[in-house]
Amino acid sequence: MTAELAGKLMQYKVRLKKTDEGYAVWCPYLPGCWSQGDTEAEALENIKDAIKSYLEVVDELNKGEESHYVEVGEPIYA
Repeated sequence: MTAELAGKLMQYKVRLKKTDEGYAVWCPYLPGCWSQGDTEAEALENIKDAIKSYLEVVDELNKGEESHYVEVGEPIYA
C-alpha cells in the first residue's frame, strides 16, 4: 500500500448475500473483489483481507507509474 494511504482507515461498501454454503460478500466498487464465510461475521472479516489484497495488487501493478491524488468529499461546517 502506498505511503500516502498507510495507516489511514478507509471504508468500503460491501454487499452480503446468504447462500446455501454460508455467506457471499463482495465490494461493488472493486470489480472481482469477493469472499465468503460460513457466518455473516466470518464473511465480513474475510472481505477485509480480500480488499487489502486487492489494493496491494493494484498498487504493485501501478508501481513506477506517475500518479496523482485528489480529495473527494464535502466540507463539514459546524
